[in-house]
Amino acid sequence: QVRVVEFGGGSVQTGGSLRLSCAVSGSGRAINTMGWYRQPPGKQRELVASINRVGNIKYGDSVKGRFTISRDNANNTAWLLMNSLKPEDTDVYICKIETGFATPIAYWGQGTQVTVSS
Repeated sequence: QVRVVEFGGGSVQTGGSLRLSCAVSGSGRAINTMGWYRQPPGKQRELVASINRVGNIKYGDSVKGRFTISRDNANNTAWLLMNSLKPEDTDVYICKIETGFATPIAYWGQGTQVTVSS
């Protein structure tokens, strides 16, 4: 059974930093894409950042230049370093992975809360 677990959420002040981790276990298939999503109030779930197995990266427009995603393929772990945090970054950050390539299967974690106070 695939298990996706996030770590590292918390509360910081504006301008602070946090580092989130996403750890995956139980996957019998290679993990292609690992990414972070959030769902601001009244809006659809949005991509924060994603990285595929060969290191291609995408960032949401609102976090470009402030957040950095990375991963360790050998240990099925991804990290999201969040710098210069703003109150509007407050949200639950959810890790999503996709296993396989020709027929990818998506798995989601439960999420970790990030709160940025002004």
